Amino acid sequence: MKYRQLGNTDLNVSEISFGTWAIGGAWGATNDTEALKGLERAMEAGVNFFDTADVYGDGRSEELLAKATKGREDEIHIASKFCRAGDIDDPATYSEENVRAWLENSLRRLGRERLDLYQIHCPPKHILEDGRVFEVLDKLQQEGKIRHYGVSVETVEEGLICLDQPNVRALQVIFNIFRQKPLEELLPKAKQQGVGILTRVPLASGLLTGKFTAGSTFAEDDHRNFNREGKAFNVGETFAGLPFEKGVELSRSLEWIAKGRGSMTRGALKWILEHEEVTCVIPGFKSVEQVEDNLQAEDSASYTEEEMQKLRRMYEEDVLPFIKGNY
Repeated sequence: MKYRQLGNTDLNVSEISFGTWAIGGAWGATNDTEALKGLERAMEAGVNFFDTADVYGDGRSEELLAKATKGREDEIHIASKFCRAGDIDDPATYSEENVRAWLENSLRRLGRERLDLYQIHCPPKHILEDGRVFEVLDKLQQEGKIRHYGVSVETVEEGLICLDQPNVRALQVIFNIFRQKPLEELLPKAKQQGVGILTRVPLASGLLTGKFTAGSTFAEDDHRNFNREGKAFNVGETFAGLPFEKGVELSRSLEWIAKGRGSMTRGALKWILEHEEVTCVIPGFKSVEQVEDNLQAEDSASYTEEEMQKLRRMYEEDVLPFIKGNY
């Protein structure tokens, strides 16, 4: 496993790390036994960083991480997120009282006294512009409750606003072959300022695995069913904001990225890792097999300059015109 420094922090994290939304909920049926096996396999391979949130299964993913990392708290780093258990548009949601309560609940579920990275969970633009929530996080950091803090954002504009805050040490962004806009300004500026980049939705909700057909269906409680038009949260979190049928069509044209890399999954993750601005990629998983496939991306064949340019042209010409929602 290779490791990268999280911006200017003292954290060195595995370049392939994992998100835990899928094992918490909103991705169809979950299996705690299989989730714990997947977490164990990841750690055996050298993964030392996991991303979670208090709303993933109403704390379920945090509790699973507590079980999996018990006794390894000093070596396994955990990032969690807050605010979506409340009204994200109400400034009162981000009061010291609320943020402190959410943090204490996360620490209790995780069985930890301090969180390595605490992130605001996709707040609206006006909250970031107001800025008072960052003063709350500064105080919690000074108290030793959190090691570092950052923001999970939906748009490039939100990310740029966060970069104006001197103590933001990480940005979590949607970045994949279908979502390349962060490359233009956000990622270079973050690197210049020593801010780490965590890349989520790296497989475009599974589109970039190549396993779906136009007739694929999803469970009622799976966001790939209920959030296709952004009815529950930002549409970019689901299929990278692409209409599902268009995403399937585009994925067929990308089957070549598996050549020399074993699978489209590995090819998609490898493309992200080719960018030096990225600290780590955080794919989700629901099985040991998915963990194994993701882990092998690290040793997959690198992309040639010609291949990188081909993917950029594909994004600009064939993908960008179809992306829905704020980006």
